[in-house]
Amino acid sequence: MSSNVDETLAGADDGAAADKPTDAADAAAGGVDEHAEEAPRALAALPSEPFVEDGRADKALDFLVDVLTAMGLDCTVDLMENDETDPPGDIRIEVSGDDADTLIGKKGQTLASIQFLANRVINRPSMPRRHILIDAAGYRARRENALATMACRLGKQAVDEGKIITFEPMSAQDRRVVHLALAKFPGVVTKSEGKGATRRVQIIPVRETADAEG
Repeated sequence: MSSNVDETLAGADDGAAADKPTDAADAAAGGVDEHAEEAPRALAALPSEPFVEDGRADKALDFLVDVLTAMGLDCTVDLMENDETDPPGDIRIEVSGDDADTLIGKKGQTLASIQFLANRVINRPSMPRRHILIDAAGYRARRENALATMACRLGKQAVDEGKIITFEPMSAQDRRVVHLALAKFPGVVTKSEGKGATRRVQIIPVRETADAEG
């Protein structure tokens, strides 16, 4: 059984100036942080010691402020508290203000490109990876909530029907949301299959497999 993500998320894309294409989207067009999907595995192996901030959150903020200034946008940038399901090293940044909608771009492409670049800037091969999540005018929060709700509904359907449910191909960021939404959902595990643009998430009733892969 296959589930169409685009139809479910269409409402989250509406009304937030997401249909305003901007030249900034070309800065890293198509850029996808494939490491974004690693979060469920990181969540499963949370460190026993409290996380110690290493300065990269401030570096991410400075980078984003510089980008917004270069784009000529009037926005405020704030470091937010992580959600309960976030690995402790995640960095959540919220952009608000008069021009925040412009940062979203068509279907979130500009926002995704800037987040991709920010992750590249703060993560170096010699450092433990930290994932940056950038939201603008609440766009990503609406999208993630819609996708998480859909994932839980399909998780229940997978349990009730005893069938594997497969999503349409989606980005690493969206796959990450699905994995996290179902990480503690009773009766199912999630697994990603495929490569590149064809990679997709499966929701699998636990009796079908005893192992989940990210």
